[in-house]
Amino acid sequence: MTYQAITVRGLSDDENEIANTLLARLDRHLRRNLVRSAIYDGKRKAKQVSSVLPAQYAGLGMALGWGAKAVDLLSLRCNLEGFTLPGGDVDALGVTEIYDANMLGAEVRHGTDASLIHSTAFVTTTFGQPGEPKVLWQFHSATRTTGAWNARSRQLESLIVVTDYDADNKLSGFVLYLPNVVITCSRGERGWVVVDRQEHPWGIPADPLPYGSRLDRPFGRSRITRPMISLQDAAIRELLRLEGHMDAYSWPEFWLLGADPSILTNSDGMVQTSWETMMGRIKGIPDDPAGNEHTARADVKRFEAASPQPHLASLNAYAKLFAREASLPDSALAMTDLANPTSADAYDASQNDLIAYAEGATDGWSPYLRRSMIRSLGMAHDLDGWDQVPAEWMALNTQWRDPRFTSRAAHADAGAKQVGAVPWLGETEVGLELLGLDHEQRRRALAEKDRARAESLAMQVVKAARGNSPVEA
Repeated sequence: MTYQAITVRGLSDDENEIANTLLARLDRHLRRNLVRSAIYDGKRKAKQVSSVLPAQYAGLGMALGWGAKAVDLLSLRCNLEGFTLPGGDVDALGVTEIYDANMLGAEVRHGTDASLIHSTAFVTTTFGQPGEPKVLWQFHSATRTTGAWNARSRQLESLIVVTDYDADNKLSGFVLYLPNVVITCSRGERGWVVVDRQEHPWGIPADPLPYGSRLDRPFGRSRITRPMISLQDAAIRELLRLEGHMDAYSWPEFWLLGADPSILTNSDGMVQTSWETMMGRIKGIPDDPAGNEHTARADVKRFEAASPQPHLASLNAYAKLFAREASLPDSALAMTDLANPTSADAYDASQNDLIAYAEGATDGWSPYLRRSMIRSLGMAHDLDGWDQVPAEWMALNTQWRDPRFTSRAAHADAGAKQVGAVPWLGETEVGLELLGLDHEQRRRALAEKDRARAESLAMQVVKAARGNSPVEA
């Protein structure tokens, strides 16, 4: 369907043109994005490419979760643990408050999952309404959001977020982000109007979260590639063929020579259904023991059922081809010919490609999450734009969990060796991180250490007051 331009009362001519350009782009890419959403959700039917398969089997609605697995197994290795600031205290700065108030431990995963499915997602940071966090993070799917990218400044120069559709699935509301202004538009009985316009000093308060971006594709590419889609469709068709095989060819075949057709009828004279015929275990066959020149004695010839093995082998081959395309180990999809890793090194080797993709994905998302958090801090501290952001805040960075799945014991053992080589690390947050403690455990451990130190210092002060002994800091 071709996009129909709209006119919003309250927008300037330039603003109307930008809104229509972005809405047309969103409409142009919508079908592709919805296809990938359907594949991820297991709701897409494979195309029927052969007339050999009966039509009724094509309507079975069979699906495979390979596309979802390609996304999820990568996503599970990309876990944001928080933000760090060398030489600074993220708790005192307010990072932890923003992180917890917006539930970023879970919400970032929603954004990165959408990025893997559709090639990019978007995050906006705006001032919250009463009852909301002071700075509100919202993640948006590419099915409802798009923007214009400025390659020179490496940031968005406009963004549109569709907020509402009416009962007929027609656009009825959107938010337009332009430099230093956020405009909310709605369609009512009298057409499109601006219902809210808020000015601010933060440019476009939004960032993309692209996966696999490159020079000519700044918004990246989907994790569910066209080769993956093709292989999954082929595998679903093979499942349909297997289903047909099990119905039509998995039974032994009999030829009755010289038999009376009455053996295939019920006592009431009605011809038996195919199911009744196949399920009959004992059959009486009328016979002429004497025989004559016109009638031979009844005879039964049996032909064994065809094996489903060719279908299973084909399905297994498609599974392995898909695994190669998605950089997954064979054990993630294939049904046979699997060898379990015999050591931790062998396991890592089987996952190396996926680990590399996970590291590449987090490297691509980090600069934009970092910029969103710095902007959020500026908004929370009531700064008047980027010019007032302290230089030391620019060292803020993301902290991701190691994409390698290592046991707590192995992690702690490796960390203990590193701390043993540099003992003073054991009293720092970095040392506790090396030992395998998560962010909350590190905070608690350091807080208890500070409390114990304060109690010890207080006891020394008391003793010094009683005995005039020096106090050790």
